Amino acid sequence: MPKRGRPVKSEIRQNMIEILFYLKKAYGYDIYKVYIKIFPKVTLRSIYYHLKKGVALGELKIDSVEKEKGEFSWGGEVEKTYYALGENAKPTGNERVKEYMEKENKS
Repeated sequence: MPKRGRPVKSEIRQNMIEILFYLKKAYGYDIYKVYIKIFPKVTLRSIYYHLKKGVALGELKIDSVEKEKGEFSWGGEVEKTYYALGENAKPTGNERVKEYMEKENKS
């Protein structure tokens, strides 16, 4: 009998693991901004889905939750959840991500 539902392995989530391997920790929107510069377009909603799924699978973990003050359309404060690699993450050292990160660090 074939398995039902979405496959556990995800190319999007693996790409996010590669990005976090170089960033060490980041919040969802930061990961998204890097992702769309390196890989095919993906929605922000999909990034947040995979962050949540990655935490559930132990590939990612919540590093910290920080409140930041500022002028936002919804008010004066935002809560940012920072993610890091979890114990089940298997980064492969993706060459495209490495080249992008090296280029960004020089500028």
